[in-house]
Amino acid sequence: MHRDETVLAVSMSEAARRLGLSTRTVATLVSRRQLASRKVGRRRIIPVMVLEAFIGADRDDSTQDENSTRVFCRESDGERS
Repeated sequence: MHRDETVLAVSMSEAARRLGLSTRTVATLVSRRQLASRKVGRRRIIPVMVLEAFIGADRDDSTQDENSTRVFCRESDGERS
């Protein structure tokens, strides 16, 4: 990959590394729809924007409730939003 290319989505293991969590924890967050993901073939990818929103959601707990956090958890492959 060239330096000027921007990665838009990462694998589950890369998402775990970036968040400082285990891959199993990330898989649990995805299955609970707390992290949005998309299946591409046999792989599941997570948009980098979703990771940033997930981290940012904890910064301002006083103005966010459970429903506003779920906005970032929509499945983009036709599953329940």
